Amino acid sequence: MNVPVKDRIKVIQADITKIEADAIVNAANSSLLGGGGVDGAIHRAGGPEILEECRKIAARQGGCQIGEAVITTAGKLPARYVIHTVGPIWYGGTQDEPEKLANCYRNSLKLAQENNCQTVAFSNISTGVYGYPKPEAAHIALSETVAFLQKNPLPEEVTFVCFDEENLRLYQELTQASGTPKSF
Repeated sequence: MNVPVKDRIKVIQADITKIEADAIVNAANSSLLGGGGVDGAIHRAGGPEILEECRKIAARQGGCQIGEAVITTAGKLPARYVIHTVGPIWYGGTQDEPEKLANCYRNSLKLAQENNCQTVAFSNISTGVYGYPKPEAAHIALSETVAFLQKNPLPEEVTFVCFDEENLRLYQELTQASGTPKSF
């Protein structure tokens, strides 16, 4: 594929439960049993099939650790899969939060690739109730995604689905200011 990495990244403001993609990435909690925010919205819109698969994963491996990712059906969502990743709670940067958040993106992209996902849509992981500062989270998300896409043909397209105006502006500024992926 000869498409420049920067052209494989898109930024939109939307409801991730309405996005048509091979996989959407859920900001899950470690129990995988649903919660508030985007996690609750994905479980509600996707229906009981997602929760059923999450329960099986939780029974098999005890949930999902911070920075790790698992994949399930998307149920009634317009995506094929939901990749559930557990972002870190922000403690002021004193508990390795940047590396844990970077792992969320690395592991989600790797899982998408392993499942032949051409298109992936990310929510803004850890920036809601987990309190991760949005500017730092956006930089990590884009840096990790660019680094992954530079080495891998899949996914062909990654969309950052921003629920709020602040995240949308941050992602747009970072993608427009970068010009080239090496700026991250």
